[in-house]
Amino acid sequence: MDNSGKEKEASALIAEAEKKLKSSQSFFGALFGGSSKMEEACDMYARAANMYKMAKNWCAAGNAFSQAARLHLQMQSKHDAATNFIDAGNAFKKADPQEAINCLNRAIEIYTDMGRFTIAAKHHISIAEIYETELVDIDTAIAHYEQAADYYKGEESTSSANKCLLKVAVYAAQLEQYQKAIEIYEQVGTNAMDSTLLKYSAKDYFFKAALCHFCVDMLNAKLALQKYEEMFPAFSDSRECKLLKVRKWVVSDVASVFQLQTVKEYDTISRLDQWLTTMLLRIKKTIEEDESDLR
Repeated sequence: MDNSGKEKEASALIAEAEKKLKSSQSFFGALFGGSSKMEEACDMYARAANMYKMAKNWCAAGNAFSQAARLHLQMQSKHDAATNFIDAGNAFKKADPQEAINCLNRAIEIYTDMGRFTIAAKHHISIAEIYETELVDIDTAIAHYEQAADYYKGEESTSSANKCLLKVAVYAAQLEQYQKAIEIYEQVGTNAMDSTLLKYSAKDYFFKAALCHFCVDMLNAKLALQKYEEMFPAFSDSRECKLLKVRKWVVSDVASVFQLQTVKEYDTISRLDQWLTTMLLRIKKTIEEDESDLR
């Protein structure tokens, strides 16, 4: 489909919006309907942005939405400005991830200034996802997930806060920041344990906390495992706990760890994902190093 017509319409709207702006800034324009001309210009920029979206010219769409947002700020229309910055960010996501982040940050500043922390948290998550998938900057992604969690906590949205913290825990463990991951898994697991609806998931969080312990220190890991069993008796009979109690981790080669009967039984019910596979291999390495030190 030829989108050149849409782009021409959009360009014409941009040109008309710029004329409106210039006339609103002149002495007589300011006297006679300057604010209404700015509103008209805002509308034209937004319409142009949508035309560019239809033509899949994402950068042009993002720029037009950003211009509309800045005009809304000049007119003290904070909510409309934030909405347009979000629209700009969503357009830039498809072409310029860094500019998408810049627009989303501008929207977050406005929302936090308005006291809209739940919405701000949602957009911190959007930024974190861009850093995860597009820019591959996990440390910065973690920072945005943590900020989102803080905002959700402040608004008593515990469930949403925990979702963000669990993302932090996954990445912290991958980066070998085990203590940070353990604290999150224990905190979320303890909260889940006391909830009728969430208690089934508690065993998964204690399981992951224990895995992090095993990657660091076998003795403390066994003590932590014992603590989790005492705190949450249902954990003792779980597949996860049985997997952690396997006695034959030290095997001849790395691949063999996945042939252990306990691991195979776990895998038939809950597939081993990449994170769990990585953690199991790290545990095996930790045990082998401990064995080597004892010789």
